[in-house]
Amino acid sequence: MPELIRSIAARLRSIVGNRRRSPRLKARLPVTVSIALRKKAAAAVAAKPAPTLNGHTRDLSATGLALILPSILLGEQHLTGEGRTLVITLELPTGPIKIEAVPARYERFEEEATEKLYLIGARFTAMTQEDWTRLEEFLKTLK
Repeated sequence: MPELIRSIAARLRSIVGNRRRSPRLKARLPVTVSIALRKKAAAAVAAKPAPTLNGHTRDLSATGLALILPSILLGEQHLTGEGRTLVITLELPTGPIKIEAVPARYERFEEEATEKLYLIGARFTAMTQEDWTRLEEFLKTLK
């Protein structure tokens, strides 16, 4: 049932209009996604690398991006769970940048019917000033 509600909300959004403040610019860039660990959990698993999921962007803006991923689960954890923070490595042409973001929505992505894909919309919450500057410069090239 939640999938049906999300699907209806996505269709309404396309009919009613887009309320985004920052325009989304089409860009297909490779990404690697992991879930940010709390400090106690991070210390406990410091010896093991965090599990990751590879995908690509559909579009991005100054405030967020849309990810296309093969799953909404990473191990046993739901990427779009409440209170979840994602760590995204975005591969810009000038090199990778790290972004922390919170998922805003997700839906099944049906562009490529041969495989199961998910679209996750995420809002940026943190990145270094250097990465922010590089992202802004890249966005200027897309306009």
